[in-house]
Amino acid sequence: MNRALTITALAAVSAAFLTVSCKSPQAQNDAADAAAGSTAPVKVFKVTRQRIAEKVFATGTIEAGQKITITPDVGGKIAAIHVREGEAVRKGQVLAELDTQATRLQLKQAEAGYLVAEAALKDAMKNKERMERLKDEKAVSDQQFEQVQLAAEAAAAQFAQAQAALNLARHALDVSIMKAPFGGVIASRNAEVGDVINPMMGGYAAAGGGGGVLTLVDFSRVKITVEVSQDEVMRLRRGQKALVRVPSFPGRDFPAVVSVVNLAANPMTKKFGVEVVTDNPDRDLRPGTFGEVVFEVAMHEQAVVVPQNAILDNSYVFLAREGKAVKTAVTLGLQNRVWVEIVEGVSDGDVVVVEGNYGLEDGMPIDITGEVTL
Repeated sequence: MNRALTITALAAVSAAFLTVSCKSPQAQNDAADAAAGSTAPVKVFKVTRQRIAEKVFATGTIEAGQKITITPDVGGKIAAIHVREGEAVRKGQVLAELDTQATRLQLKQAEAGYLVAEAALKDAMKNKERMERLKDEKAVSDQQFEQVQLAAEAAAAQFAQAQAALNLARHALDVSIMKAPFGGVIASRNAEVGDVINPMMGGYAAAGGGGGVLTLVDFSRVKITVEVSQDEVMRLRRGQKALVRVPSFPGRDFPAVVSVVNLAANPMTKKFGVEVVTDNPDRDLRPGTFGEVVFEVAMHEQAVVVPQNAILDNSYVFLAREGKAVKTAVTLGLQNRVWVEIVEGVSDGDVVVVEGNYGLEDGMPIDITGEVTL
C-alpha cells in the first residue's frame, strides 16, 4: 500500500516538472515578473521647452538706504527734543535743540564787534583817501602817508577778523538747532533733555547715552550686502538686475540692482561683498531683517528642461516608453533649484520619470500613477 502511494506521488511531481519545463523562456519571465510584482509605480513629467535661468543665491541683512546720527557740531546741554522714536519726519524739520543762551550772547557780542570794526575801517579808508590827495599835492611826507596806509590795512584786517567771529557765532547758533538732513523715520533716541553732548568725544552724552542725540533712517530705499564665492563674483557686475525675497512676503519678489561689487575678498571668509539696492516705497522691507538676494547670471530661452529630481548621478534619466523605464544618458546645461537644461539625450515631448526613479533598472516595467506639473 505504501509503495503504491509513493509511486503515485512521484508521478505527480514528474508531471508538474515536465509542465513547467515545457514552457517558453518568455512565458517563464512573464510568470516570474507577475509572481514577483516587479512593476514599479512612478510619476512622470512631459518635457516642454521653456525659459531657464541659472541663479546665484545669497543671504544678507537689510539696511536703510540712508542712516545718520544726529549730532550738533558744537558741544552743549540738550534743551529740547521734539520727536519720538518711530516718528516720520520731513527734510529740514527741527528735531532737537541745545541750550543756546550763551551762544546768543556770543552772537550779540560778535555783532557789536563787527559794527565797531566796520566803523573803524570806514574811518581808516577816509583818512587814506585824504592822505592820497595830500600826497599828490606834496603836502605830506612819505612817512606820514605810509602810517595812514598801514592804519587802513590794520583796520581791514580787524574787520575781516570781526566778520569771521560773527560768522562763527551764527554757525554755532545754527548748528545748535538740529534739523533733519533728509526725510525719514526716527530709529532711536540716544539722549535726553539735560544731557551734555560733546561731538569731540564721538557724540556721546555725559549721561552715558548712545552716540549722538537721535538716529534718523530713510528706508524708502534699502540695500543688502551679501557675500559670494570667487567663481560667483566673476559673473556679477554693477548695474546687473537681481531680486530680493523675504520670509514675511512669501512668493513676492522685490526687483533690485547691483550697486557695488568688491574686488577684494574678505580676509576672514575669503568671499566677496556685493551690495544691491531696491526701492521700498511702502516700507515693506524692514532694516535689520534678513533677505535673500537672487542673481540671474545666465539664461536660455526655449530650452529643453526637466525637474531636478529627474536627474540621477548627474548623467542619466529614465524615459517612460511603452510601459518600461528606458535608461538614457544626458548632457546637462544650465541649472537652478528647480530645473535642469538637457542639451543632449532628451527631446521636446519625451516623458521623463521624476518620482520612483531611484532603484529602477533599464527595461523594468513601470506603472505611471500620475503626471507632475511644475
